Amino acid sequence: MSTGDARRTWVRAAVARIEADFQRSADTHLIPVPLPAFPGVHLYLKDESSHPTGSLKHRLARSLFLYALCNGWLGEGSAVIEASSGSTAVSEAYFARLLGLPFVAVMPRSTSPEKVAAIRLYGGRCHLVEEPHAVYSESERLAQELQGHWMDQFTYAERATDWRSNNNIAESIFEQMRLEPHPVPKWVICGCGTGGTTATIGRFVRYRGYETRVCAADPENSVFFDAYAGRDGPRHLTCASLIEGIGRPRLERSFVPGVIDAMIKVPDIASLAAIHDLQRLLGRRCGGSTGTNYIAALALASEMHDGGERGSIVAILCDGGERYGHSYYSDAWLASRGLDIGPAQTAIEATATRGLPLPWPLARVSAGGAIRDTPHL
Repeated sequence: MSTGDARRTWVRAAVARIEADFQRSADTHLIPVPLPAFPGVHLYLKDESSHPTGSLKHRLARSLFLYALCNGWLGEGSAVIEASSGSTAVSEAYFARLLGLPFVAVMPRSTSPEKVAAIRLYGGRCHLVEEPHAVYSESERLAQELQGHWMDQFTYAERATDWRSNNNIAESIFEQMRLEPHPVPKWVICGCGTGGTTATIGRFVRYRGYETRVCAADPENSVFFDAYAGRDGPRHLTCASLIEGIGRPRLERSFVPGVIDAMIKVPDIASLAAIHDLQRLLGRRCGGSTGTNYIAALALASEMHDGGERGSIVAILCDGGERYGHSYYSDAWLASRGLDIGPAQTAIEATATRGLPLPWPLARVSAGGAIRDTPHL
């Protein structure tokens, strides 16, 4: 057998292993969340934490591996390198182990120790850097040094996923909503880490001709909101987002603003207070990015209610809170950052149950529109 034939045989077997793994996995759940203050507006959380590796990034990692395999970028024994804030690296470590490939995750030193432990559990190696922006150059350097492949999720996330069908997250949402009172959501909300999920959802709703709009919720210390708004400002930041998994210190190539209908900027204290209130509602912990999405959902639900509009909203529950016990759910960690979330959590509960305005001015911009700041939308 020639070298080329042997490589094709290995790739064919690798793709088959990934597809078999997919067949062993059930779809993720769609969880209704009560909003007593906004009758006629139904909120659902798409629970991506139920993937085998515990987050939305499981879908992305599977797509990236298939994309790399079918492009001829990976072969037997290839080292896989990824720049990540944690969750993508956890999922890629899982697939690398499935294929018997060595894996190195390049991450900021601030990444939660629970994520580091999960990567090591799957046989991956963690390469920690002091500055968040250094993950790119270090990943490229390591790929050359190890003669491996840098997955580069921030470039390929928007193109690796088949956005037309093939059980992507958008198709899954609309299929699961089919028997609900308002089966076509007015809004789907997700944060942007790479921008790949918003690209998939935005393209899918246009391809299928739905009236659904896509809202991207962005945390502090992220360049995405300003870039979408066309506002002058830095395109590179030296600090990382406090909300792991979303927000970026530079404008990533997978961010596709043309498929986003609106963006909302959410303060960190609101995101973190929101996950504590969701713990009250759901009886379980969620990651910080879910809190960011929940605040955006409350704002849009309030806007729909005030306008006499009925319908549904779907927000992404990106990952569980088990990986953030040392941080978002630690009183000492919150206090060390001057975050008193008690009053904020009370305010969020009052918004959902009594319709009181959120206490923070949320900056919002729609496609082609001006930024506006308002206590609630």
